[in-house]
Amino acid sequence: MAQSRSINLHLVSDSTGETLNSIARATLARFEDVHVIHHRWSLIRSRLQLDRVLEGIRHEPGPVLFTLVDRSLRHALEQECERLGVTSMSVLDPVMELLQGQFGAQAREKRAAQHVMDADYFRRIDAMHYVLAHDDGQGVAGIAEAEVCLVGVSRSSKTPTCFYLANRGIKAANVPMVPGAALPAELDDPPCPVVGLTIEAHALIDIRRHRLRLIGAAGVRQDTNQYIDPESVKAEILAARRLCTQRGWPVIDVTRRSIEETAATVLQLMEAWHARRGRGAAAASADPAAAVLGTGRRDA
Repeated sequence: MAQSRSINLHLVSDSTGETLNSIARATLARFEDVHVIHHRWSLIRSRLQLDRVLEGIRHEPGPVLFTLVDRSLRHALEQECERLGVTSMSVLDPVMELLQGQFGAQAREKRAAQHVMDADYFRRIDAMHYVLAHDDGQGVAGIAEAEVCLVGVSRSSKTPTCFYLANRGIKAANVPMVPGAALPAELDDPPCPVVGLTIEAHALIDIRRHRLRLIGAAGVRQDTNQYIDPESVKAEILAARRLCTQRGWPVIDVTRRSIEETAATVLQLMEAWHARRGRGAAAASADPAAAVLGTGRRDA
């Protein structure tokens, strides 16, 4: 059996380091039996700060991935890495070179260009506020403002998915599907796509048991047995799926999906929903009777 290797990986950024973290996480997930010690160096914008980074690399040498705009800092980092025999790479350079070739223009040398307080930034903040106000069935009247509504049984990852979508600027409401309780009237004719989230019973029971342990004995619900009873949980999940099917709402099984994967699927379903609405509107405008009768149609 191959022995696990351990390496130091230095991530050096003049901004938050979010880009480097994402790239490292995505690539390292493809390797097995490798133990990586991450050294994250963010907001490196002066020579004094870089000197601390270089000291860290000397002390614990390992490959260096960086995103630095300042040419003098880049040169100093690359020069010291070369002297130490350490591999270094500016992760955005290959992409920038490709796009510069396509656009026929040089990219601006601007630090943290993606982190600006523009309209997109404030849209994300607004979406965060919306999720907080419309989480777990709160403020159902506000569903009229939602761009998507997630429904599902308790602990099916509705809330974290909504927050992830909010970080993309999407106003996402979520409504729990509770046994014996009707869904709000606002979902009878929803103004936005509705997506159901489901999960396998064994996984849901594990999550709920963990939740009960966290809240402690004082917070345990009176119906705890039904909350984690296998047969009751299976019936709850089945009833929720049937209701989604009856209403024509697509359902995503989140059992083996990350929040990011679930959110990506939600975005695809949103696009499909708007595409269908667009085709329906185009067909209605092409129908001469639509101008007289309106969008509603009645069978003879």
